[in-house]
Amino acid sequence: MHQALYRKWRPATFDDVCGQEHITSVLKYECETGKFSHAYLFCGSRGTGKTTCAKILAKAINCESPVDGSPCCKCPSCLAIDSGAATDVLEMDAASNNGVDNIRDIRDEVVYSPSMLKYRVYIVDEVHMLSTSAFNALLKTLEEPPSHVVFILATTELHKLPSTIISRCQRFDFRRISIPVLTERLIRIANDEGIMLQKSAAQLLGKLAMGGMRDAISLLELCAGARKEITEALVAEMVGIGGRESTARIVKAVADKDFEAIFGEIGEIVSSSKDITVFWQDILAFYRDMLVLKTAKNAGKYLDLTESELELTEKIANLFDRETLLFHCTLLEQTLYSMQKSTSSARLCAEMTLIRMCDASLDSSNESLMARISAIEDRLEAGQYSISSVTTKDKPEEVKTEQLEKPVVVAETVPAEKAAFTGKKKVLLYWAEALEKICKGDPMLSGFLKGSKIYRNEDGNIVLRFESDFSCNMVKARKNTVDNLIAVLSTYEKRQLNEANIIFEVSHDNDLIDEGRENIEEIIKDNDL
Repeated sequence: MHQALYRKWRPATFDDVCGQEHITSVLKYECETGKFSHAYLFCGSRGTGKTTCAKILAKAINCESPVDGSPCCKCPSCLAIDSGAATDVLEMDAASNNGVDNIRDIRDEVVYSPSMLKYRVYIVDEVHMLSTSAFNALLKTLEEPPSHVVFILATTELHKLPSTIISRCQRFDFRRISIPVLTERLIRIANDEGIMLQKSAAQLLGKLAMGGMRDAISLLELCAGARKEITEALVAEMVGIGGRESTARIVKAVADKDFEAIFGEIGEIVSSSKDITVFWQDILAFYRDMLVLKTAKNAGKYLDLTESELELTEKIANLFDRETLLFHCTLLEQTLYSMQKSTSSARLCAEMTLIRMCDASLDSSNESLMARISAIEDRLEAGQYSISSVTTKDKPEEVKTEQLEKPVVVAETVPAEKAAFTGKKKVLLYWAEALEKICKGDPMLSGFLKGSKIYRNEDGNIVLRFESDFSCNMVKARKNTVDNLIAVLSTYEKRQLNEANIIFEVSHDNDLIDEGRENIEEIIKDNDL
Protein backbone atom coordinates (compact mmCIF):
# COMPACT_ATOMS: atom_id res chain seq x y z
CA MET A 1 0.00 0.00 0.00
CA HIS A 2 1.23 3.50 -0.87
CA GLN A 3 2.28 5.58 2.12
CA ALA A 4 1.81 9.34 1.99
CA LEU A 5 5.05 11.28 1.84
CA TYR A 6 4.34 13.24 5.02
CA ARG A 7 3.98 9.93 6.92
CA LYS A 8 6.99 8.37 5.24
CA TRP A 9 9.16 11.36 6.10
CA ARG A 10 7.85 11.90 9.65
CA PRO A 11 10.90 12.50 11.93
CA ALA A 12 11.90 9.55 14.14
CA THR A 13 14.27 11.44 16.47
CA PHE A 14 14.47 14.91 18.00
CA ASP A 15 17.44 15.77 15.78
CA ASP A 16 15.31 15.17 12.68
CA VAL A 17 12.60 17.65 13.72
CA CYS A 18 12.87 20.87 11.69
CA GLY A 19 12.42 24.41 12.97
CA GLN A 20 11.62 23.57 16.62
CA GLU A 21 15.11 23.49 18.16
CA HIS A 22 13.96 25.60 21.12
CA ILE A 23 11.70 22.69 22.12
CA THR A 24 13.67 19.62 21.07
CA SER A 25 16.79 20.77 22.95
CA VAL A 26 14.83 20.93 26.22
CA LEU A 27 13.12 17.58 25.66
CA LYS A 28 16.44 15.91 24.86
CA TYR A 29 17.97 17.25 28.07
CA GLU A 30 15.03 16.07 30.18
CA CYS A 31 15.10 12.59 28.65
CA GLU A 32 18.87 12.31 28.97
CA THR A 33 18.82 13.25 32.67
CA GLY A 34 15.58 11.44 33.47
CA LYS A 35 13.98 14.65 34.79
CA PHE A 36 11.00 14.73 32.47
CA SER A 37 7.61 16.05 33.55
CA HIS A 38 4.46 14.07 34.31
CA ALA A 39 2.36 16.22 31.92
CA TYR A 40 3.22 18.17 28.77
CA LEU A 41 1.17 20.62 26.71
CA PHE A 42 2.21 21.07 23.07
CA CYS A 43 0.43 23.99 21.38
CA GLY A 44 0.85 25.59 17.97
CA SER A 45 -0.59 25.73 14.44
CA ARG A 46 -1.18 22.62 12.37
CA GLY A 47 1.69 20.69 10.83
CA THR A 48 4.42 22.15 13.05
CA GLY A 49 5.40 18.87 14.76
CA LYS A 50 3.29 18.59 17.91
CA THR A 51 2.13 14.99 17.46
CA THR A 52 5.49 13.99 15.99
CA CYS A 53 7.37 15.29 19.04
CA ALA A 54 4.83 13.59 21.33
CA LYS A 55 5.56 10.21 19.70
CA ILE A 56 9.32 10.78 19.81
CA LEU A 57 9.04 11.74 23.47
CA ALA A 58 7.06 8.57 24.20
CA LYS A 59 9.86 6.52 22.58
CA ALA A 60 12.65 8.48 24.28
CA ILE A 61 11.39 7.94 27.85
CA ASN A 62 10.89 4.20 27.15
CA CYS A 63 13.99 3.64 25.03
CA GLU A 64 16.40 0.99 26.31
CA SER A 65 19.47 2.60 24.64
CA PRO A 66 18.82 6.34 24.21
CA VAL A 67 21.33 8.43 22.25
CA ASP A 68 21.85 11.93 23.70
CA GLY A 69 18.24 12.04 24.86
CA SER A 70 16.80 10.80 21.55
CA PRO A 71 15.41 7.29 20.99
CA CYS A 72 17.65 4.74 19.29
CA CYS A 73 14.78 3.46 17.11
CA LYS A 74 16.35 -0.04 17.24
CA CYS A 75 15.46 -1.50 20.63
CA PRO A 76 12.29 -3.60 21.15
CA SER A 77 10.52 -0.70 22.91
CA CYS A 78 11.12 1.76 20.05
CA LEU A 79 10.15 -0.80 17.43
CA ALA A 80 6.97 -1.72 19.29
CA ILE A 81 5.94 1.95 19.56
CA ASP A 82 6.72 2.63 15.89
CA SER A 83 4.67 -0.36 14.76
CA GLY A 84 1.74 0.52 17.03
CA ALA A 85 2.03 -2.75 18.96
CA ALA A 86 2.84 -1.08 22.30
CA THR A 87 -0.35 -1.07 24.34
CA ASP A 88 1.25 1.19 26.94
CA VAL A 89 1.31 4.13 24.51
CA LEU A 90 -2.26 5.24 23.91
CA GLU A 91 -2.98 7.94 21.32
CA MET A 92 -6.48 9.43 21.57
CA ASP A 93 -8.20 11.96 19.30
CA ALA A 94 -10.21 14.25 21.55
CA ALA A 95 -12.18 15.53 18.57
CA SER A 96 -14.08 12.21 18.39
CA ASN A 97 -13.56 11.02 21.98
CA ASN A 98 -14.44 14.12 23.95
CA GLY A 99 -16.94 12.81 26.49
CA VAL A 100 -16.49 12.41 30.21
CA ASP A 101 -16.72 8.61 29.87
CA ASN A 102 -13.59 8.53 27.71
CA ILE A 103 -11.62 10.39 30.37
CA ARG A 104 -13.03 8.19 33.14
CA ASP A 105 -11.72 5.14 31.27
CA ILE A 106 -8.24 6.70 31.27
CA ARG A 107 -8.55 7.60 34.96
CA ASP A 108 -9.41 3.98 35.79
CA GLU A 109 -6.53 2.59 33.69
CA VAL A 110 -3.67 4.73 35.03
CA VAL A 111 -3.55 2.82 38.29
CA TYR A 112 -2.23 -0.28 36.50
CA SER A 113 1.49 -0.69 35.81
CA PRO A 114 2.76 -0.80 32.21
CA SER A 115 2.57 -4.23 30.61
CA MET A 116 5.77 -4.11 28.53
CA LEU A 117 7.30 -0.59 28.71
CA LYS A 118 8.77 1.46 31.53
CA TYR A 119 6.11 4.18 31.32
CA ARG A 120 2.50 4.37 30.23
CA VAL A 121 2.08 7.38 27.91
CA TYR A 122 -1.25 9.01 26.99
CA ILE A 123 -1.15 11.29 23.91
CA VAL A 124 -4.36 13.34 23.67
CA ASP A 125 -4.56 15.19 20.35
CA GLU A 126 -6.83 18.24 19.84
CA VAL A 127 -7.37 18.34 23.59
CA HIS A 128 -9.32 21.60 23.35
CA MET A 129 -12.25 19.59 21.98
CA LEU A 130 -12.91 17.92 25.36
CA SER A 131 -16.16 18.82 27.06
CA THR A 132 -16.24 20.77 30.31
CA SER A 133 -17.13 17.68 32.31
CA ALA A 134 -14.28 15.77 30.64
CA PHE A 135 -11.81 18.49 31.63
CA ASN A 136 -13.08 18.34 35.20
CA ALA A 137 -12.63 14.55 35.26
CA LEU A 138 -9.05 14.94 33.99
CA LEU A 139 -7.94 17.59 36.48
CA LYS A 140 -7.00 15.51 39.52
CA THR A 141 -5.39 12.71 37.53
CA LEU A 142 -3.40 15.23 35.48
CA GLU A 143 -2.11 16.98 38.60
CA GLU A 144 -1.00 13.86 40.50
CA PRO A 145 -0.74 10.88 38.16
CA PRO A 146 1.03 7.65 39.21
CA SER A 147 4.82 7.72 38.78
CA HIS A 148 4.65 5.41 35.76
CA VAL A 149 2.25 7.63 33.75
CA VAL A 150 3.03 10.58 31.43
CA PHE A 151 0.38 12.75 29.75
CA ILE A 152 1.11 14.62 26.51
CA LEU A 153 -1.65 17.01 25.40
CA ALA A 154 -1.61 18.66 21.98
CA THR A 155 -3.81 21.52 20.74
CA THR A 156 -4.05 24.09 17.97
CA GLU A 157 -6.32 26.39 20.02
CA LEU A 158 -4.71 27.09 23.38
CA HIS A 159 -7.26 29.77 24.29
CA LYS A 160 -10.00 27.12 24.54
CA LEU A 161 -8.23 25.25 27.32
CA PRO A 162 -9.14 25.96 30.96
CA SER A 163 -6.39 27.68 32.91
CA THR A 164 -6.55 24.85 35.45
CA ILE A 165 -5.38 22.40 32.76
CA ILE A 166 -2.64 24.69 31.42
CA SER A 167 -1.21 25.29 34.91
CA ARG A 168 -0.78 21.55 35.50
CA CYS A 169 1.36 20.98 32.39
CA GLN A 170 4.81 21.89 31.13
CA ARG A 171 3.91 24.03 28.13
CA PHE A 172 5.78 24.23 24.82
CA ASP A 173 4.79 26.62 22.01
CA PHE A 174 5.54 25.31 18.52
CA ARG A 175 6.43 28.03 16.03
CA ARG A 176 5.54 28.21 12.37
CA ILE A 177 8.43 26.79 10.39
CA SER A 178 10.29 29.37 8.31
CA ILE A 179 10.25 29.22 4.51
CA PRO A 180 14.04 28.58 4.18
CA VAL A 181 13.74 25.55 6.50
CA LEU A 182 10.71 24.25 4.61
CA THR A 183 12.49 24.79 1.29
CA GLU A 184 15.59 22.88 2.41
CA ARG A 185 13.47 19.96 3.66
CA LEU A 186 11.42 19.78 0.45
CA ILE A 187 14.54 19.75 -1.72
CA ARG A 188 16.00 16.92 0.38
CA ILE A 189 12.80 14.88 0.08
CA ALA A 190 12.58 15.55 -3.65
CA ASN A 191 16.18 14.41 -4.20
CA ASP A 192 15.66 11.18 -2.29
CA GLU A 193 12.32 10.46 -3.97
CA GLY A 194 13.58 11.21 -7.49
CA ILE A 195 11.33 14.24 -7.92
CA MET A 196 12.59 17.08 -10.13
CA LEU A 197 11.99 20.25 -8.10
CA GLN A 198 13.22 23.76 -8.83
CA LYS A 199 14.37 25.78 -5.83
CA SER A 200 11.99 28.64 -6.66
CA ALA A 201 9.11 26.14 -6.76
CA ALA A 202 10.17 24.76 -3.39
CA GLN A 203 10.13 28.29 -1.99
CA LEU A 204 6.62 28.82 -3.35
CA LEU A 205 5.45 25.55 -1.81
CA GLY A 206 6.94 26.62 1.52
CA LYS A 207 5.14 29.94 1.29
CA LEU A 208 1.81 28.28 0.49
CA ALA A 209 2.22 25.90 3.45
CA MET A 210 2.14 28.90 5.83
CA GLY A 211 4.63 27.39 8.28
CA GLY A 212 3.32 23.82 8.27
CA MET A 213 5.69 21.01 7.31
CA ARG A 214 2.89 18.50 6.72
CA ASP A 215 1.10 20.87 4.33
CA ALA A 216 4.34 21.59 2.47
CA ILE A 217 5.09 17.88 1.92
CA SER A 218 1.48 17.18 0.91
CA LEU A 219 1.64 19.97 -1.69
CA LEU A 220 4.93 18.56 -2.98
CA GLU A 221 3.31 15.13 -3.44
CA LEU A 222 0.35 16.74 -5.21
CA CYS A 223 2.60 18.53 -7.70
CA ALA A 224 4.74 15.41 -8.18
CA GLY A 225 1.64 13.68 -9.56
CA ALA A 226 2.10 15.66 -12.80
CA ARG A 227 5.20 13.50 -13.48
CA LYS A 228 7.32 16.35 -14.76
CA GLU A 229 9.69 18.94 -13.35
CA ILE A 230 8.00 21.03 -10.68
CA THR A 231 8.25 24.73 -11.52
CA GLU A 232 6.53 27.81 -10.10
CA ALA A 233 4.06 27.75 -13.00
CA LEU A 234 3.22 24.10 -12.32
CA VAL A 235 2.70 24.78 -8.61
CA ALA A 236 0.38 27.68 -9.44
CA GLU A 237 -1.57 25.49 -11.85
CA MET A 238 -1.87 22.49 -9.52
CA VAL A 239 -2.74 24.48 -6.41
CA GLY A 240 -5.10 26.84 -8.24
CA ILE A 241 -3.47 30.21 -7.63
CA GLY A 242 -2.81 33.03 -10.05
CA GLY A 243 0.92 33.26 -9.49
CA ARG A 244 3.02 36.29 -8.57
CA GLU A 245 3.09 37.68 -12.11
CA SER A 246 -0.69 37.53 -12.46
CA THR A 247 -1.07 39.36 -9.14
CA ALA A 248 1.48 41.96 -10.21
CA ARG A 249 -0.39 42.57 -13.48
CA ILE A 250 -3.68 43.33 -11.78
CA VAL A 251 -2.05 45.61 -9.18
CA LYS A 252 -0.30 47.51 -11.99
CA ALA A 253 -3.64 47.77 -13.80
CA VAL A 254 -5.07 49.45 -10.69
CA ALA A 255 -2.17 51.91 -10.63
CA ASP A 256 -2.63 52.67 -14.34
CA LYS A 257 -6.46 52.79 -14.04
CA ASP A 258 -6.54 50.23 -16.86
CA PHE A 259 -10.09 48.91 -16.59
CA GLU A 260 -9.73 46.62 -19.61
CA ALA A 261 -6.82 44.82 -17.96
CA ILE A 262 -8.73 44.54 -14.67
CA PHE A 263 -11.77 42.90 -16.22
CA GLY A 264 -9.52 40.73 -18.37
CA GLU A 265 -7.50 39.38 -15.44
CA ILE A 266 -10.60 38.65 -13.34
CA GLY A 267 -12.23 36.98 -16.32
CA GLU A 268 -9.18 34.77 -16.81
CA ILE A 269 -9.23 33.75 -13.13
CA VAL A 270 -12.91 32.80 -13.38
CA SER A 271 -12.57 30.93 -16.69
CA SER A 272 -9.63 28.89 -15.37
CA SER A 273 -11.76 27.73 -12.40
CA LYS A 274 -9.35 29.25 -9.91
CA ASP A 275 -10.67 30.39 -6.56
CA ILE A 276 -11.14 34.19 -6.58
CA THR A 277 -10.95 34.24 -2.78
CA VAL A 278 -7.49 32.63 -2.88
CA PHE A 279 -6.41 35.06 -5.60
CA TRP A 280 -7.71 37.93 -3.47
CA GLN A 281 -5.54 36.77 -0.58
CA ASP A 282 -2.58 36.81 -2.99
CA ILE A 283 -3.37 40.45 -3.82
CA LEU A 284 -3.51 41.28 -0.10
CA ALA A 285 -0.13 39.59 0.41
CA PHE A 286 1.29 41.60 -2.52
CA TYR A 287 0.07 44.84 -0.93
CA ARG A 288 1.59 43.80 2.38
CA ASP A 289 4.95 43.34 0.64
CA MET A 290 4.63 46.77 -1.00
CA LEU A 291 3.83 48.37 2.38
CA VAL A 292 6.93 46.77 3.89
CA LEU A 293 9.04 48.13 1.04
CA LYS A 294 7.53 51.60 1.54
CA THR A 295 7.99 51.74 5.32
CA ALA A 296 10.93 49.54 6.39
CA LYS A 297 14.57 50.41 5.85
CA ASN A 298 15.70 46.77 5.68
CA ALA A 299 12.64 45.43 3.90
CA GLY A 300 14.44 42.31 2.68
CA LYS A 301 14.55 40.94 6.24
CA TYR A 302 10.75 40.84 6.40
CA LEU A 303 10.02 39.56 2.89
CA ASP A 304 10.28 35.96 1.72
CA LEU A 305 10.83 36.80 -1.94
CA THR A 306 13.25 35.72 -4.62
CA GLU A 307 15.42 38.38 -6.27
CA SER A 308 13.17 38.59 -9.32
CA GLU A 309 10.04 38.83 -7.15
CA LEU A 310 11.62 41.54 -5.00
CA GLU A 311 12.60 43.56 -8.08
CA LEU A 312 9.08 43.27 -9.52
CA THR A 313 7.44 44.26 -6.23
CA GLU A 314 9.70 47.30 -5.82
CA LYS A 315 8.90 48.44 -9.35
CA ILE A 316 5.15 48.36 -8.77
CA ALA A 317 5.37 49.77 -5.21
CA ASN A 318 6.91 52.93 -6.68
CA LEU A 319 3.58 53.59 -8.43
CA PHE A 320 1.80 54.15 -5.09
CA ASP A 321 2.22 56.28 -1.98
CA ARG A 322 1.73 54.86 1.52
CA GLU A 323 -1.66 56.50 2.05
CA THR A 324 -3.01 54.94 -1.13
CA LEU A 325 -1.64 51.53 -0.17
CA LEU A 326 -3.36 51.74 3.22
CA PHE A 327 -6.61 52.81 1.57
CA HIS A 328 -6.41 49.88 -0.85
CA CYS A 329 -5.61 47.42 1.96
CA THR A 330 -8.77 48.53 3.80
CA LEU A 331 -10.89 47.90 0.71
CA LEU A 332 -9.23 44.53 0.08
CA GLU A 333 -9.85 43.34 3.65
CA GLN A 334 -13.49 44.41 3.58
CA THR A 335 -14.03 42.65 0.26
CA LEU A 336 -12.32 39.45 1.45
CA TYR A 337 -14.79 39.34 4.35
CA SER A 338 -17.69 39.80 1.92
CA MET A 339 -16.36 37.04 -0.35
CA GLN A 340 -16.08 34.60 2.53
CA LYS A 341 -19.67 35.30 3.54
CA SER A 342 -21.12 34.92 0.04
CA THR A 343 -18.95 33.16 -2.54
CA SER A 344 -21.66 33.42 -5.23
CA SER A 345 -20.90 37.11 -5.79
CA ALA A 346 -17.10 36.88 -5.45
CA ARG A 347 -16.47 38.04 -9.03
CA LEU A 348 -18.78 41.05 -8.65
CA CYS A 349 -17.17 42.00 -5.32
CA ALA A 350 -13.70 41.75 -6.84
CA GLU A 351 -14.49 43.87 -9.90
CA MET A 352 -16.37 46.57 -7.95
CA THR A 353 -13.56 46.87 -5.41
CA LEU A 354 -10.83 47.11 -8.03
CA ILE A 355 -12.76 49.90 -9.78
CA ARG A 356 -13.08 51.77 -6.47
CA MET A 357 -9.36 51.32 -5.90
CA CYS A 358 -8.67 53.05 -9.21
CA ASP A 359 -10.46 56.25 -8.10
CA ALA A 360 -10.37 57.30 -4.43
CA SER A 361 -13.13 59.86 -5.08
CA LEU A 362 -15.60 56.96 -5.40
CA ASP A 363 -15.16 56.23 -1.69
CA SER A 364 -16.05 58.50 1.24
CA SER A 365 -13.97 56.84 3.97
CA ASN A 366 -11.22 58.64 5.89
CA GLU A 367 -8.62 56.42 4.23
CA SER A 368 -9.74 57.52 0.76
CA LEU A 369 -9.60 61.19 1.81
CA MET A 370 -6.04 60.71 3.08
CA ALA A 371 -5.10 59.06 -0.23
CA ARG A 372 -6.59 61.94 -2.22
CA ILE A 373 -4.90 64.59 -0.04
CA SER A 374 -1.59 62.76 -0.43
CA ALA A 375 -2.02 62.80 -4.21
CA ILE A 376 -2.68 66.56 -4.10
CA GLU A 377 0.45 67.14 -2.00
CA ASP A 378 2.55 65.09 -4.43
CA ARG A 379 1.27 67.15 -7.36
CA LEU A 380 1.88 70.40 -5.51
CA GLU A 381 5.46 69.39 -4.80
CA ALA A 382 5.91 68.46 -8.45
CA GLY A 383 4.46 71.83 -9.55
CA GLN A 384 1.72 70.23 -11.64
CA TYR A 385 -0.98 72.81 -10.75
CA SER A 386 -1.05 76.01 -12.82
CA ILE A 387 -1.26 79.46 -11.32
CA SER A 388 -4.68 81.01 -11.59
CA SER A 389 -7.14 83.23 -9.77
CA VAL A 390 -10.90 83.00 -9.96
CA THR A 391 -12.01 86.36 -11.40
CA THR A 392 -14.04 85.53 -14.52
CA LYS A 393 -16.96 83.26 -15.19
CA ASP A 394 -15.53 80.88 -17.74
CA LYS A 395 -11.76 80.87 -17.28
CA PRO A 396 -9.58 82.37 -14.54
CA GLU A 397 -7.16 85.08 -15.54
CA GLU A 398 -3.62 83.73 -15.59
CA VAL A 399 -0.91 85.34 -13.47
CA LYS A 400 2.52 85.65 -15.00
CA THR A 401 4.89 83.45 -13.03
CA GLU A 402 7.98 85.36 -14.05
CA GLN A 403 6.84 88.32 -11.92
CA LEU A 404 6.96 86.23 -8.75
CA GLU A 405 9.95 84.97 -6.81
CA LYS A 406 8.15 81.67 -6.08
CA PRO A 407 5.22 80.01 -7.84
CA VAL A 408 1.89 80.74 -6.21
CA VAL A 409 -0.39 77.71 -6.12
CA VAL A 410 -4.07 78.48 -6.52
CA ALA A 411 -6.96 76.13 -7.33
CA GLU A 412 -7.91 75.21 -10.85
CA THR A 413 -11.34 76.31 -12.02
CA VAL A 414 -14.13 74.14 -10.62
CA PRO A 415 -16.20 72.51 -13.40
CA ALA A 416 -19.43 74.26 -14.37
CA GLU A 417 -21.59 71.58 -12.78
CA LYS A 418 -19.76 72.07 -9.48
CA ALA A 419 -19.81 75.89 -9.27
CA ALA A 420 -21.96 78.90 -10.16
CA PHE A 421 -21.23 82.63 -9.96
CA THR A 422 -23.08 84.98 -7.65
CA GLY A 423 -21.82 88.53 -8.14
CA LYS A 424 -18.21 88.66 -7.05
CA LYS A 425 -18.43 85.27 -5.32
CA LYS A 426 -18.56 81.82 -6.83
CA VAL A 427 -21.08 79.43 -5.26
CA LEU A 428 -19.48 76.00 -4.82
CA LEU A 429 -22.11 73.43 -5.73
CA TYR A 430 -20.17 70.49 -4.34
CA TRP A 431 -21.00 71.67 -0.80
CA ALA A 432 -23.89 69.23 -0.28
CA GLU A 433 -21.67 66.28 -1.21
CA ALA A 434 -18.76 67.54 0.89
CA LEU A 435 -21.07 68.26 3.82
CA GLU A 436 -22.14 64.61 3.94
CA LYS A 437 -18.52 63.52 4.35
CA ILE A 438 -17.69 66.17 6.94
CA CYS A 439 -20.71 65.33 9.13
CA LYS A 440 -20.46 61.56 8.77
CA GLY A 441 -21.08 59.97 12.17
CA ASP A 442 -21.60 63.36 13.89
CA PRO A 443 -25.30 64.34 13.97
CA MET A 444 -24.61 67.34 16.24
CA LEU A 445 -22.22 68.84 13.69
CA SER A 446 -24.83 68.25 11.00
CA GLY A 447 -27.22 70.44 12.98
CA PHE A 448 -24.70 73.28 13.23
CA LEU A 449 -23.95 73.24 9.49
CA LYS A 450 -27.57 72.84 8.41
CA GLY A 451 -28.53 75.58 5.96
CA SER A 452 -24.96 76.83 5.57
CA LYS A 453 -23.61 77.91 2.18
CA ILE A 454 -20.13 78.09 0.74
CA TYR A 455 -18.46 80.42 -1.77
CA ARG A 456 -15.08 81.21 -3.23
CA ASN A 457 -14.28 84.94 -3.19
CA GLU A 458 -12.09 87.01 -5.50
CA ASP A 459 -8.97 86.15 -3.48
CA GLY A 460 -9.54 82.43 -3.88
CA ASN A 461 -10.45 81.98 -0.21
CA ILE A 462 -13.38 79.82 0.88
CA VAL A 463 -16.25 81.67 2.57
CA LEU A 464 -18.48 79.53 4.82
CA ARG A 465 -21.73 81.34 5.65
CA PHE A 466 -23.86 80.24 8.62
CA GLU A 467 -27.48 81.05 9.45
CA SER A 468 -26.73 82.00 13.07
CA ASP A 469 -23.88 83.22 15.28
CA PHE A 470 -24.36 80.23 17.57
CA SER A 471 -23.78 77.68 14.80
CA CYS A 472 -20.73 79.58 13.54
CA ASN A 473 -19.14 79.80 17.00
CA MET A 474 -19.79 76.12 17.77
CA VAL A 475 -18.08 74.97 14.55
CA LYS A 476 -15.11 77.32 15.01
CA ALA A 477 -14.65 76.08 18.59
CA ARG A 478 -14.21 72.46 17.47
CA LYS A 479 -10.60 72.11 16.35
CA ASN A 480 -11.06 68.59 14.94
CA THR A 481 -14.06 69.74 12.92
CA VAL A 482 -12.13 72.62 11.40
CA ASP A 483 -9.24 70.31 10.50
CA ASN A 484 -11.62 67.81 8.89
CA LEU A 485 -13.36 70.65 7.05
CA ILE A 486 -10.04 71.85 5.63
CA ALA A 487 -9.07 68.30 4.59
CA VAL A 488 -12.33 67.68 2.73
CA LEU A 489 -12.37 71.08 1.04
CA SER A 490 -8.74 70.62 -0.01
CA THR A 491 -9.76 67.45 -1.80
CA TYR A 492 -12.54 69.16 -3.76
CA GLU A 493 -10.49 72.29 -4.42
CA LYS A 494 -7.51 70.19 -5.58
CA ARG A 495 -5.11 72.29 -3.51
CA GLN A 496 -3.87 72.35 0.06
CA LEU A 497 -5.88 74.79 2.16
CA ASN A 498 -5.14 76.09 5.64
CA GLU A 499 -7.07 77.99 8.31
CA ALA A 500 -6.21 81.32 6.69
CA ASN A 501 -8.05 80.24 3.52
CA ILE A 502 -11.32 79.57 5.39
CA ILE A 503 -13.51 82.57 6.25
CA PHE A 504 -16.48 82.10 8.59
CA GLU A 505 -19.46 84.46 8.14
CA VAL A 506 -22.98 84.76 9.51
CA SER A 507 -25.81 85.68 7.13
CA HIS A 508 -28.25 88.50 7.98
CA ASP A 509 -31.48 89.62 6.38
CA ASN A 510 -29.81 92.41 4.36
CA ASP A 511 -27.20 89.97 3.09
CA LEU A 512 -29.92 87.63 1.85
CA ILE A 513 -31.72 90.48 0.04
CA ASP A 514 -28.49 91.67 -1.60
CA GLU A 515 -27.60 88.13 -2.54
CA GLY A 516 -31.01 87.59 -4.14
CA ARG A 517 -30.69 90.84 -6.10
CA GLU A 518 -27.21 89.79 -7.33
CA ASN A 519 -28.59 86.42 -8.43
CA ILE A 520 -31.42 88.06 -10.42
CA GLU A 521 -29.04 90.56 -12.06
CA GLU A 522 -26.67 87.77 -13.01
CA ILE A 523 -29.51 85.74 -14.59
CA ILE A 524 -30.74 88.80 -16.56
CA LYS A 525 -27.23 89.55 -17.78
CA ASP A 526 -26.58 85.94 -18.83
CA ASN A 527 -29.83 85.72 -20.81
CA ASP A 528 -29.69 89.26 -22.32
CA LEU A 529 -33.10 90.14 -20.81
